[in-house]
Parts: sequence; structure tokens; C-alpha cells
Amino acid sequence: MSPSDADSRLSPHPAQAIQRVVLAGASGLIGRALADALRRSGVEVLKLVRRPAETPDEVAWQPETGQIHAERIDGAAAIVHLGGESIASGRWTPKRKRQLIDSRIRTTELLSETIRRAAHPPRTFVCASAIGFYGDRGAELLDERSPAGNGFLPELCTAWESAAQRAAPATRVVSARIGIVLSREGGALRNMLTPFRLGVAGRLGHGTQFMSWIVLSDVVRAVLHILDRPDIRGAVNLTGPEPVPNAEFTRTLARLLRRPAILPAPAFALRMVLGELADALLLASTRVLPTVLLQSGFCFGASTVEAGLREALAFP
Repeated sequence: MSPSDADSRLSPHPAQAIQRVVLAGASGLIGRALADALRRSGVEVLKLVRRPAETPDEVAWQPETGQIHAERIDGAAAIVHLGGESIASGRWTPKRKRQLIDSRIRTTELLSETIRRAAHPPRTFVCASAIGFYGDRGAELLDERSPAGNGFLPELCTAWESAAQRAAPATRVVSARIGIVLSREGGALRNMLTPFRLGVAGRLGHGTQFMSWIVLSDVVRAVLHILDRPDIRGAVNLTGPEPVPNAEFTRTLARLLRRPAILPAPAFALRMVLGELADALLLASTRVLPTVLLQSGFCFGASTVEAGLREALAFP
């Protein structure tokens, strides 16, 4: 795909009706891409930052103390919250778990309360969540109607989505349950590339666990689609339409990189290094379908894992 093709896919017509969007988490992988796409569509983007604002498009806030410039947010068409500390950075010690919870729940509660008090609340509040909501479910097909699983991640996602729902009925609330985002600019794929290119990678554990992936451009297009569709509310899975077992994902990535994938990572070794995180993120099987998106007419740019990897790696 040429750069111009990628740009056109990230700048569809729906966002053109939106005039101003407040974005939390604008410095992250998805936030940067979404901000760029919105601006290309003629949308004003106000970025929430945890430091003194340096440019007119920044708004300072301090979720830890409940400080936010509510007057800058009042009248925005939408708020999109993508913030939260990385789930995958380090062992889940009790202290780390508290940081992961606070970085999501406190920020979301503050935004929900600000929306409820606004004289002119936004029409839409899109708040990130994750497919970790479903937990480890084997080969069971899951969609937005499926209940939460068991464990730390499902509990975290449930609390996160509940905090977002506090903004209703002042606004339409959407919890975007995001899957494994494919991009060489960041996230899981970037971490995989070096060992795969060195030929020292392979499947994780038994390799039968399902991976529910989505390419970055489709995440951005899905958020824009949600902003344009007032009938979409509640949970929405942001995953590709064809989740695959880890072994298939591994074989496909290795083939595209023209490298072997013959050194599997045993489950016991992953648990030894990463503890609880290994079971929740690397070994858990979550087979998620994007039912709400598909039923609302959304068309994926990359609907197979090979297409998604080719785009993410900028391969023809």
C-alpha cells in the first residue's frame, strides 16, 4: 500500500461533521494516529496533557488531584480517552496493579464527572477498554454480549467501563474494547520484530491460544466510524474479523520476514520471567469478534492476519 492509500484510509468522510474533539492519551500509539487523522479531516483536536500546556491545542489536567480546565472542554463534539499506563511493562506487583488501576479509573472518573457538569456536554464519550475484559476463554467465540471473565484484567476492564458509564445520560458512552494492535511503530508487534528477525522466536506456549488482533489504521477508522454513528453505544470490540491461534500468527509473521520460527517460548519460562502477566497477556486465549462494527456497516481494511501484518510492516 502506498502512503497516499494509507492516508486516505485514515481520513474517511465521517469525521468531517465533527468540529472539535478532546483527546486524552494523544501521545500514545493510537492517540497520535487518531489525532493526525482528525486534523486531516478538518477537525480541531485539543490534547489533554499532564504538564503545563505549551501550545494552543493543549489543555493541562491533573487527574490525581481532580484538576481540569472544564471550560476548555465545554462544547466539544466528542471526548476520546485513550490514556492509561502500559499493561505489558513489567511484572504485576501489588504496587504495579494499583498504578494500572489508578491510571485508568481516576482519569475516566474525572472526565465522566466533567461531562456530567458541563453546560454543553459532548455528544459522545469514547473511552478505551480492552479485550482483556473477556479473560481466558479458550476457543469460545466472544462478542459484545459475552460476559466478563475472571481475573485481574477482566476486573480492571469492568471497573474502567463502569467509570465511563457515569457520563451517561449526559452523553453517549462507548467503551472501545481494543485488541492486539499491529503496528511497527509500537505495541506488541514492534517488540516481536527483533527476535523474529534474528531467528530466535517461535510460538508462545502451546500456540493454540487465540490472538484477537487489529491493524492500527483500522483502529483509527473504527473510532471515526463510532463518532459518526449516534446509534452505536456501550461496548464495541475493536478487533479484526478473523482472530487466529498464536501458532498461525507466528508462522505468518516468520514467513513474511523470511525467517524461521522454530524456538517456542515454553509457558513455564514465560511465567518464571513475567509471572501473572504471562498468563493474562501471552498465554490467555481470547477469540473476539467485532460484531457491533460489522453490523453497523464498518468495512475492515485488513481482514486477515496476513493482510494486517503486511500493512503493519509496510510490505506490498
